Amino acid sequence: MNAEAVNPASPGPVPPAADGAAAPAPRRKARPRIDLRRLGRAALLGSAPRSRALPDAIGHVVEAHRAHHPDADLDPLRRAYVLAESSHRGQMRKSGEPYITHPLAVTLILAELGAETTTLTASLLHDTVEDTEVTLDQVGDQFGAEVRYLVDGVTKLEKVDYGAAAEPETFRKMLLATGNDVRVMSIKLADRLHNMRTLGVMRREKQERIAKVTRDVLIPLAERLGVQALKSELEDLVFAVMHPEEYAHTRELVQENAARADDPLAAVADEVRGVLREADIQAEVLIRPRHFVSVHRVSRKRGTLRGADFGRLLVLVQEDADCYAVLGELHTCMTPVVSEFKDFIAVPKFNLYQSLHTAVARAEDGQVVEVLIRTHQMHKVAEAGVVALGNPYAQPSEEQNAGDGERADPTRPGWLSRLLDWQRGAPDPDTFWSTLREDLAQDREITVFRPDGGTLGLPEGATCVDAAYAQYGEDAHATIGARVNGRLATMSTVLRDGDTVQLLMGQDPASEPSRQWLEHAHTPAARIAIQRRLAAHPEPAPEAAQPSRGPATPGAPPAAPRPAADAPPARPAAADVLVDRPGATVRLAGCCTPVPPDEITGFAVRGGVVTVHRAECAVVARMKSAGRAEVEVRWGESTGCRVTLLAESFGRPHLLADLTEAMALQGAEIVSATVEPPDRQRVRHSYTVVLPDAARLPALMRAMRDVAGVYDVSRAQPQPAGA
Repeated sequence: MNAEAVNPASPGPVPPAADGAAAPAPRRKARPRIDLRRLGRAALLGSAPRSRALPDAIGHVVEAHRAHHPDADLDPLRRAYVLAESSHRGQMRKSGEPYITHPLAVTLILAELGAETTTLTASLLHDTVEDTEVTLDQVGDQFGAEVRYLVDGVTKLEKVDYGAAAEPETFRKMLLATGNDVRVMSIKLADRLHNMRTLGVMRREKQERIAKVTRDVLIPLAERLGVQALKSELEDLVFAVMHPEEYAHTRELVQENAARADDPLAAVADEVRGVLREADIQAEVLIRPRHFVSVHRVSRKRGTLRGADFGRLLVLVQEDADCYAVLGELHTCMTPVVSEFKDFIAVPKFNLYQSLHTAVARAEDGQVVEVLIRTHQMHKVAEAGVVALGNPYAQPSEEQNAGDGERADPTRPGWLSRLLDWQRGAPDPDTFWSTLREDLAQDREITVFRPDGGTLGLPEGATCVDAAYAQYGEDAHATIGARVNGRLATMSTVLRDGDTVQLLMGQDPASEPSRQWLEHAHTPAARIAIQRRLAAHPEPAPEAAQPSRGPATPGAPPAAPRPAADAPPARPAAADVLVDRPGATVRLAGCCTPVPPDEITGFAVRGGVVTVHRAECAVVARMKSAGRAEVEVRWGESTGCRVTLLAESFGRPHLLADLTEAMALQGAEIVSATVEPPDRQRVRHSYTVVLPDAARLPALMRAMRDVAGVYDVSRAQPQPAGA
């Protein structure tokens, strides 16, 4: 059996009232308050009573479920409880409690979070297939395919070892099952929370092993699924096991603060209530104690703790607009700490979290009080994450359909969707496992904006390379550069929260990523996509032939960017020239690079090749004086052309990058380029380009002249050299 129990006399975390053993909580009214944080805090402080009786069994679950879903059909819950109780009858936990207390406690946790009926039904049955004679087919026959699928998924999760010796392929299969329905992971997280609450009966080394796995894998997963109520309590329970001395000290600090008569948080809460009452804003102002790990972090950061450091104020309102109204009143009537303001309503976090964060300073002693402002629905999602967002098979509401693409499916947040995408591309299970662990270790995320107003969630430290693969997947191989906040930037540029990133894309589907990009890729999606592409092409062209990625500096070869995404797909190598010699090969002369509608003439050279020159080219005169007969040539119907352009400019940083970007945006494909060493801050450039339409040449030259620092652009003048 997988659920562990605790000896009531043993040290360590003590299970709270959520195990079904305490008196029922008061019936909630219209807006249910999630009690998991209070219950977990009471457990850690040791104030929760314990009883081995089993009062009212399923009654607590039903009451919690009705608070969130008053019209729910409770018959499946009752039938599931009857089956679970009869199947587990005679089985005992290591503490001597009936085993049924474990699935009941897990189900109560999920019911408090607002999980729908199908999830609760599966939660009651989550251990039956593994630990009893009940089969999956029986579960399916009695409760339907959804419950069967969830129970099967949780059963498979129980067989996964998440520790250092874990089998990566097993974990990958588990993740796939989770991705198809995150309710599987929701049940698993609640299961782990109850087992962590009751960990004291285990040997010390096993406690540490389970706590380490919880810390490294399950807590980050809870964070990414937005289940903050579970994540916070799991963090505290792991803290108690892994750092018992620091935990004991923090617990003592919390107890001492709780015994204080003067609570600055309470005083500020009263002041906030008065401000909002005068402004006629309907709001609920609550004191939200920090969990133990948060108190410990603040203690390490600030040293001696003051009363306001032990919690935050939580202001709950009805509508989004009310959040900003509250913010305005607080910043008007109290002393705001402007640097502490963050707007996660306009830009939600990757795990669905929305809230306004601010802080105000007390006039009496200068203590800073942090304030969270959100609607009741935001609070529900902030605590319960995807658990609170319902059944993935139910018809989505208009509100769910109104979000951006990453959040259209409430049970598939953007992070999980991306994770499922890159895991399919991992070259082997070990690579998948190592990159997953690295990704889970990234506990901070930034939000960057796209030019179209969309957003990308990226880990802190991400670069333009990561942004490209986050936005375009494997199509990002064709990225030719980026602009960050309107300025051209290298692909290695580290992005900051709130940056605007415009990715400059080429059009060639056979584009190759630069091997240097691997050094600047921080996300699994980027690293795996680049590695897979490079592995498929193990023998790249010589370095000199590889186009540069990103800005260059004067004196170095410039990038050879591909055309912009909106350029026509046709890219002829040169304009079509007709010659009155059957079977003759035509070559446009490189000395003068004629393009339509230039006046042209041709000369036969060795190998049956006819070279075509502009009529005013100096070579034409030399060929005629040498007695070479002219060959009649004329432009055909094709409008494409190949031309050499000369640009003269002043030297400045990023000049070549800006210039080649401007050329790419006009649809020019750079075939070759040379840059002369700067002479008195002046630089001469030579570009041979292919245009899909010669009519674009004037626009191309204008665009090049518009680049800051460029003072002249001209066609290559005919050179006095042989053809």
